[in-house]
Amino acid sequence: MSTRREIKDGALFDVLDRGIVYTEALGWLDMGHARGNDVAALKRQFVEGERSGKPSYSVMYRQDMGVLKFKSRLGVGKFSHWEIKRGRSTEDINRIMLAMMMNTASRFEGLQSLRSFSWYTDSGFSGEDLVSDLFGFYRAIIPGRYGYRLKPVSYESAVRRWDYYGAIGSHKNHGFRPILFPDPQDPCVRHQPYTVNLPHFMTWLRPWDDFASEVVKVITNDGTSLSFMGAKL
Repeated sequence: MSTRREIKDGALFDVLDRGIVYTEALGWLDMGHARGNDVAALKRQFVEGERSGKPSYSVMYRQDMGVLKFKSRLGVGKFSHWEIKRGRSTEDINRIMLAMMMNTASRFEGLQSLRSFSWYTDSGFSGEDLVSDLFGFYRAIIPGRYGYRLKPVSYESAVRRWDYYGAIGSHKNHGFRPILFPDPQDPCVRHQPYTVNLPHFMTWLRPWDDFASEVVKVITNDGTSLSFMGAKL
């Protein structure tokens, strides 16, 4: 879950890999989610599969969290496991990856919303999570500097929003459209959060939906992973 102490200055947007930033285009972004490392790892599975020479290959995408309880760390997550018919174009691969990410991310947020984890985190469907995942996807498939597109604000401006509207975890978002929080110091706008459409660069790709063909075979759409390890005292 994001906290006030994680807020970063928007001037650092293009070099951050953790913390949260407020942007005028996408609202709050979790820069950990927005790194896109998970998508890059998924892409490598496709590249290896296409080079394998086999008729089909398996790919898996997952999202996890760690919970400290009873002196042990519990790792829990959600994953999608699909089988892909070899011979896919770059566009096919990107669309399939987008569908896997959106499916798994939504299920992972639902997992965090369960009463079993509500004692630990308010992160389930926190306002920034799914939007950050989607931005991270596009950032991974088209690397570059995105600060000029998203217009991140200063640390002071971000803190004003946090203190006025409350923690982003208290604003739930079950979709991939961003929630914006007007600057409390702006006298010309209504000071109330509102949902907006995504910028064009995050809508040009449609998630894969042709599951009736033999191109994609779903092994599991709603897998749950668990791991345990002793905590260091």
